[in-house]
Amino acid sequence: MRYDDSPPAPESGPADAPDRHWFTRRSTLVVGVAALAPACLAGWVLTQALSGAGPDETRPHTVPLPASHSALSHGQRDAKPGSSPSSTPTSTSTPTSTPSGSPSTSAAAPAPARGPLSGRTVVIDPGHNTGNFQHTDEIDRKVDIGTNRKECDTTGTTTNSGYMEAEFTMDVSVRTRKILEAQGAKVVLTHETGVRPWGPCINERARIGNEAAADAVVSVHADGVSSGNRGYHIILPAAVKSGAADTAKIVGPSRDLGEKIASNFARTTGSSPANYLGSGTGLVVRDDLGGLNLSTRPKVFIECGNMRDAKDAAQLTSPEWRQKAAQGIADGIVGFLGG
Repeated sequence: MRYDDSPPAPESGPADAPDRHWFTRRSTLVVGVAALAPACLAGWVLTQALSGAGPDETRPHTVPLPASHSALSHGQRDAKPGSSPSSTPTSTSTPTSTPSGSPSTSAAAPAPARGPLSGRTVVIDPGHNTGNFQHTDEIDRKVDIGTNRKECDTTGTTTNSGYMEAEFTMDVSVRTRKILEAQGAKVVLTHETGVRPWGPCINERARIGNEAAADAVVSVHADGVSSGNRGYHIILPAAVKSGAADTAKIVGPSRDLGEKIASNFARTTGSSPANYLGSGTGLVVRDDLGGLNLSTRPKVFIECGNMRDAKDAAQLTSPEWRQKAAQGIADGIVGFLGG
C-alpha cells in the first residue's frame, strides 16, 4: 500500500507504458531547466551591472547635505579648533566641474547687495555677553581705557523676569545688521552668539571698530536703573586726550551720528527720550567709557530702554518692538552716512 503521493517507480515493460512516459517527461523537463539556468543568471548579472544595482538590489546614492551645511554660519566661520561638533561643519561640498571644465561649488555665495551704503563699513557692538555671568573672574580684570583702568566687561542687567541685556543686545544687533546689509553696507559684529564664552573686553571692542576702519560704530545696550525711569538715551564721547585715548577727531561726527539715531529711534519705536537724564534731549556725554575713549571712528552707545521698569521691559522683550528698534538704529546710521 502506498502512503505518499509520489509517482510509482518505473517498472520493466513496453516503452509506451504510462509510468515510463511520465519518467521520460520529467527527465526532459529537468534537463531543460538546468540548461536555461546559466543563461538566465548571466542575463540577470548583465542587467544589474548596467543599471548599477548591487547584489542586494540597492543602488549607490548620495544623501544631500542639509541646507545648513551649504554655507557656514557667521559663528562657524569664526570657529576655533576644539569647538563642539555642533558649532563646526562635519563635511564640505565637493567641487564639481562646470561645462567649461572649471571647478565650482554646489552652492555659490550670493553677491553682495548693492545699495546706498555700498562701500561703507558699519560695526555693531552687542553690549555684554550672556556667558559673562559664568566668567566673572575674566571680566573683572582691569584694562586701560586711557583716562584710567576699568573692568574688562560687566554682566549687564536683566528684566525682573530674567531676560538678559546681552540677549536683547544681540537680537537687536543681528536685526540691525540684516537691515544695513540690505542697503549694501559691510557690517561687522564685535562678537556673535556661541563664538566666544565671554567678553570681548571694552578695549578690544573699540579696537575692532578701529581696525575695520568703520564709517560708524554703534554699541547697543539697555539700562538697569530703578523702576519709573523710562525711555532711551544716546551716549556720546566727550573730548578726551589721555594715554591711548584721543577723541578729538570723533566728537563732532559722533554727535551727528547720535542725533540721527535718536530722532529715527523715537520715530520708529514711539519711545520718548529718557526722563531721568539728558534733560529730555535723549543725549548724554560721558568720558568714562573705554569703548568711546579708545575709538578712532565715529561711535555712540544707545541705551534702548530701562529693563528694570515694567513698561519698558514689556517693550524690550517684544520681538516686534525689537524689530522697530533695529529699524530706528539702522535708519539713523543710513541718515548719518548720507544713504
